[in-house]
This record gives sequence, structure tokens and C-alpha cells, in this order.
Amino acid sequence: MSFFDEFIVRPILNLLMAIYSLIPDFGVSVIIFTIIVRLLLWPLIKKQLHQAKAMRKMQPELVKIKKQYAKNPQMRNLAMVELYKKHNVSAFGSIGVMIIQLPILIAMYRVVQIFVSNRADLGKYVYDFMKNLPVANNLVNNPDQFNQNFLGIIDLTQHAISKSGIVVGLVILAAVAAYLQYLTSKQLSPQSDSNRKLRDILAEAGDGKEADQAEVNAIMTRKMMKFMPVMMFFVIVYLPAALALYLTTASAVGYLQNYIIFKQDSKEMQEIADKKASQKSKASTKIDKRVKKATEARITRIKAKD
Repeated sequence: MSFFDEFIVRPILNLLMAIYSLIPDFGVSVIIFTIIVRLLLWPLIKKQLHQAKAMRKMQPELVKIKKQYAKNPQMRNLAMVELYKKHNVSAFGSIGVMIIQLPILIAMYRVVQIFVSNRADLGKYVYDFMKNLPVANNLVNNPDQFNQNFLGIIDLTQHAISKSGIVVGLVILAAVAAYLQYLTSKQLSPQSDSNRKLRDILAEAGDGKEADQAEVNAIMTRKMMKFMPVMMFFVIVYLPAALALYLTTASAVGYLQNYIIFKQDSKEMQEIADKKASQKSKASTKIDKRVKKATEARITRIKAKD
């Protein structure tokens, strides 16, 4: 058994098995498992939302910096670095949740494959102490007795689109998952008043005007926010329904978590977002000094060349 199977797949499978032993419905077990995982990720999700809140708050200042140093990219970048420090924003602030969720998603795919296609291998993955549970022990010894339905209606081993045809209910499930993913991404994306399109910026760049990289990144983020749910939909329709149910539940719970944190913890997040902003005058002076110093150094170099 590989390292990944031993330390990630097995724990996930056994947690699912424990839930299934209490509620012998695979669909309900997947939903409960997903909720547990999202609750365990709450501290990281909260930190991610703090970063998103700070990013939203600093948008007006970013616009001001872009205008102030429109003709001086070096000074603009320097001022932006100081602004990020002032608001305590990290470029990798939301990576933690992604790093944890990705292996869980891969492991879930493996677990679903075991339950769907390789139930004879359950004995190798189920912990010995888990076999003391009657339902788990019975499932290991009699894999065919596995209840692969969700509420007795949806066969979680099916695919929305397969050689057998199209299952409308699963297509709808995939669409719901994709839409919830879009809403979640929208919750976390910094708001921008700019309606400019990428082709407008590229046209200006063709005329010799330097493109604003921050604006380009914002436009690309908005495009990805719309593209990713579409891609997610077309991936889900070819996955087993159990995995589609996991992704749908994860998106729904994630959206609800974000909503709760944004609403109930708004005061706390505001304090964190304002932590550096309370030193605005001091930070602004520091930016001005660094910009002035860099400008003077640049002038000195120019004079030296002359």
C-alpha cells in the first residue's frame, strides 16, 4: 500500500465507514463526512476570509497608488508592497485551504472507486478495530450488501453522462455544484469598480502605454471565476455520483461557512483588516520616505551618467 493510501485514503475511508455503520446510506454518509471536514477546516477558512476582507478594504488605496505613480512603475510597485504590509495581506493567504482540500479530493476519488468498483479490497483498507462494528464487519465479509443509493433514490455508482445515457438528476446535481462554486468564488473575490476588458488594456499596450499588471490580474481573476465553474460542471458529469455529491455538499457548506463568518464575525475581521490601517499616517510616511529615497537614488545615477 502506498504512502498516500496508508495515511490519507485509509483514514478517510474508515471515517466514512464509521458514519456508514451508524447510518447505512452511502449518500448521507458522504454528506456528513463533508460537513465534518469543512468544520475541521474552519480556522483556515476564517483566516482565508480575513485575507479576502483585507483585500477588499485596500482596493481604493490600490487605485490611488496606480494613479499617483502611473508613469513610474518602480515607485508604484514599491508603494504597493508597503500597502500589502500595512494591511497584513499575504499573496499566499488563501493557499492553506487549497493545499489541504486537494489531497482530500483526490483521496475521496480513490475511496469512491473502492466502494464502487473494488469492494473486495475493503478488508485491506478497513482498520481492525473498525471491524468490531457489525455493519462494517458485515460489509467487509459481504461487499454486495453495500447500500450504494442515496435515500433509496440515486445510485451513487452512476455517472451523469455515460455510454448508458444521461441521468438528468445527476446533471442537475453537477449544475448546482458548479453554480455554488461560482457563488463561493464571488464571495472571496476583491470588488473592483473597473469595467475595462482585457482587449482594451492590450489595445493601449499596443499604442505604447504600459499595461497595469494589477488590473490585468484582476480581469483574469474575473474570467477564471466564470470559467472554473463551467469546467467543474463538465468534469463532474463524468465522475461517479458519489463524488459529485461530495463536491456539491462541499460547495454548499463552504458558501454557508463564508456567509456565517462574514456576517457573525464581521467585527473581528474588521479589527484584523484594520490592524495595520490604524497606523495609516505612519505607514504613509514610510512609503513616501522610501519612494523619495528611491527617486533621489535614481536622480543621482542619472547625474552620474551625465
